[in-house]
Amino acid sequence: MLFAGIDYGLARTGMAVSDPDGRLAFPLATVRFEDYPDRKAFLAAIVETIRAAGAEGVVMGLPLMGDGSESMTTRQVRNVTERLKRRLDLPFWYMNEFLTSEAAWADLRESGRKRDKRRAVLDQQAAVRILASFLEQDEERRVPA
Repeated sequence: MLFAGIDYGLARTGMAVSDPDGRLAFPLATVRFEDYPDRKAFLAAIVETIRAAGAEGVVMGLPLMGDGSESMTTRQVRNVTERLKRRLDLPFWYMNEFLTSEAAWADLRESGRKRDKRRAVLDQQAAVRILASFLEQDEERRVPA
């Protein structure tokens, strides 16, 4: 099964995609809010990216606090997930994204990318981390959205 992974943000949303067998995660795109006239067009661009990738399921990074509690950002991701589910007839899952941006930054630094180049793909790498963590989980441990 081919999955799309999403690291949703109000300004930028990083996206990743798996291989058709659902084993490996790869960077896909960064959708920037500033490139669209409003939030509706921004979400439409995310939907179109998922469709163009041929995804059969979507994994949303869920920003939980270190103790597992939810924040305002967590509620925003849950709301966006519901809006995406209304536009896509696909199964959705949540994956805890605690510290994925920090780990993604380290990945990019270790890869030798210059600082300004890292910023351009940071959200995609965070989405790769979210999706890779999901793909490593046993199916029965996956949390449906």
